[in-house]
Amino acid sequence: MYAGTHKRGSLGNPRGRRDPRAGAAGGGGNPPVSYSATETRLTEHESLHPLRPFLRNWLWEHGRVGTRYLDCATGELGFDESKKARFAGDQPIYVSLARNADEGVDAAGLAVHEAGLARFLRAAQLGRPQDAGSPAEVQRAVQDCIEIGLVCAYQPDVQRAQARHALEPLFDDEIRAAVASDIRGMYVGLREQLALYDYTVFHGLPSPLLLSDSPFIDWRVRARPPMPFVSMPLGPYCLLVGAPSNKTSRVGPVAWKSVVAMGPFKDHNRHIVEGAHRWLVATTDEQLVAVQPRFAPAGAPGPETGTA
Repeated sequence: MYAGTHKRGSLGNPRGRRDPRAGAAGGGGNPPVSYSATETRLTEHESLHPLRPFLRNWLWEHGRVGTRYLDCATGELGFDESKKARFAGDQPIYVSLARNADEGVDAAGLAVHEAGLARFLRAAQLGRPQDAGSPAEVQRAVQDCIEIGLVCAYQPDVQRAQARHALEPLFDDEIRAAVASDIRGMYVGLREQLALYDYTVFHGLPSPLLLSDSPFIDWRVRARPPMPFVSMPLGPYCLLVGAPSNKTSRVGPVAWKSVVAMGPFKDHNRHIVEGAHRWLVATTDEQLVAVQPRFAPAGAPGPETGTA
């Protein structure tokens, strides 16, 4: 994804000096990065949001094909025709959370096994673990989900760090390094902790889930009282949940469970709404209309349902 110029949401151009009084400066492109045929790097040139594979599970395919969404900036509802999810066109900024990662890793972008992730997400939505791939492929897909969730989660922290360091008389590469250092200081330990969690795919949920630009939920922090797990929605009726484990390595099977009640996940959509910054996606207009007043600008007219 996500390395590139300031205008495209990167951490800067290493060849230029930033005037702290100036606006965002353009920058040069990055050199080509090689990767295997089975692995896709989400780069700026592809202009793909890392949640695009997830959004496919929220597609409406009855008559008109598209996605129902709410723009958090305006409070307006929309129906994005086709399968492209153009409303999710913003470019998140990638910072590797690998311990001792260097700048080259950040520039390369987030690597995911796209085909394996798509297969896993489809199987979760259908409640068919036998279609999700081998145990190793499922485990990799789960780790990809968590990596993507963390990238989305730290975007507000990146923006705050950029704004803070942009006020200092620093070269752009120094700003980039300072921001990356801040993010790693906040999230490297969490990533390492989550890598050792036990994960379960809960499928067949009775109520449809919302998806937002920041779908990772740490229930240990967000829930009241705190709950000992984290989650990531995989589709409208399936949820990936991670819980503490006694494991000392990442090796471990992913469990699958069919559920008939929301149980401890009943507040999932509320947490998704509270954490949304850019957009929300739902399977019905009614779900979005219910939360629209939270995002509508002051003095805006009442909600309308002018979508498909």
